[in-house]
Amino acid sequence: MTLPDPGTWGAILAIAAMAVATYLCRIAGVGLMSVIPLTPHVRRGLAALPGSIVVATVLPLIERLGWAAAVALLVAIGTMILRRSELLALLTGMAAISALRAFGF
Repeated sequence: MTLPDPGTWGAILAIAAMAVATYLCRIAGVGLMSVIPLTPHVRRGLAALPGSIVVATVLPLIERLGWAAAVALLVAIGTMILRRSELLALLTGMAAISALRAFGF
């Protein structure tokens, strides 16, 4: 077994540092939430987190990908409201953006 060349040590160190930082963030969240009392206000905030994370992830993609992505997202949301199936919503959203891209949008 040979050692990596000197140029890859920086990458290995960066990956290790990111792994440690991720682990510390996870542990800090658990430790912090064990100290904070779960009042109704805190519970509402925690309940809103998944939706806000999805919005923060999806909106920059829609801005970058254009109107076709926005329409596909609306189709997927509509399917989710009507059918309550994540797989069906994913498939209809993908079909919508594929069709819009095929027609040049």
